[in-house]
Amino acid sequence: MDAVDVSEHYEVTTAEETPSLLSIILDANPRAWAALSDVLPMSRAIANILVFVNAHLAFSNSNQVALIGAHLDRAVWLYPSPPKPKSKTGADASGDVPMQDVPAAAAPSSSANKYPHFAQIETAVLSSVRSLVDNTTEADLATTTTQLSGALTLALCHINKAAQALCSPVANLEDSRKANASDAPPTVRGRILVISVSDSEPSQYIPTMNAVFAAAHAQVVIDTLSLSGDPTFLQQACFNTGGTFLAATHPQGLLTYLMFGLMADSEAREALIAPTHDTVDFRAACFCHGRVVDTGFVCSICLSIFCELPPGAECLTCGTKLALGNYGAKPAVLPRKKKKKRRIVNGNGREETGSATGTPRP
Repeated sequence: MDAVDVSEHYEVTTAEETPSLLSIILDANPRAWAALSDVLPMSRAIANILVFVNAHLAFSNSNQVALIGAHLDRAVWLYPSPPKPKSKTGADASGDVPMQDVPAAAAPSSSANKYPHFAQIETAVLSSVRSLVDNTTEADLATTTTQLSGALTLALCHINKAAQALCSPVANLEDSRKANASDAPPTVRGRILVISVSDSEPSQYIPTMNAVFAAAHAQVVIDTLSLSGDPTFLQQACFNTGGTFLAATHPQGLLTYLMFGLMADSEAREALIAPTHDTVDFRAACFCHGRVVDTGFVCSICLSIFCELPPGAECLTCGTKLALGNYGAKPAVLPRKKKKKRRIVNGNGREETGSATGTPRP
């Protein structure tokens, strides 16, 4: 029939888009933002981040976003905001605390000039940041450590929960094994963007690296935009997860870095040339004093790193007796092999042989 009526029939199939979940971790260190206030105030930075969030959501109706604040002594949700607990525990019958997009008290006023979803996110983020700043005390300012590891853990848990919510129930065990296979397409493309303004804290090395390895195992990309400071551990996080690390030389152009360097997700980057970082600082923090060291002693059992030999040559983590072997000994110098002398015979150089006369010529 196709040849008779000269028509072409196509088999139409529908394919759902894989949602992209962007989790933004904002370094809310007050000391770092105070030092950066002349170049980029925190209020202007949040306004630029909200524009970036709106652009991410405008790409697809299925895209999602989450914002987490990494403070001095805690990691808090900026969006979605947890509701006020109605009971003492604040959990339902299953023990889970429900989340909502925006608190009822902070509901935005209706405006025809602003998309309602964008207005909800803006109201929730500004309300959460204002509450975070108001609850910061002088005792909190005595601590200089940013809880980056806690924020990474919250982001990974949120991505995993979103992926589990989108999974369809499997019929049998064989289908569940196929769904959990490594080559199965992901139900959600999750990635984490860290906006850093402070240095990496050596005491946060172990929990941060644990979160990075978990992200690499879950195929979650970690991107970093460093406005100031030297985030050594975040460079390693971007390298291990295949993310992008950008060090902003002009922090006032925050929106430009976000829109042109960090807008594309992991799937779109396969068709683009993503910015790369030339050098990566692979230094680690020792387990004994928390110092960032270039060389040290490594336990062969638990891979713990020590800047100096532990007391009694015993690993402080697993208790294994460390055997140093010939550590500190001078390297052995092997004598050079004597080369055979070459003598000239009839104007030609030839290797010396054991015969007294030369080789007869025809």
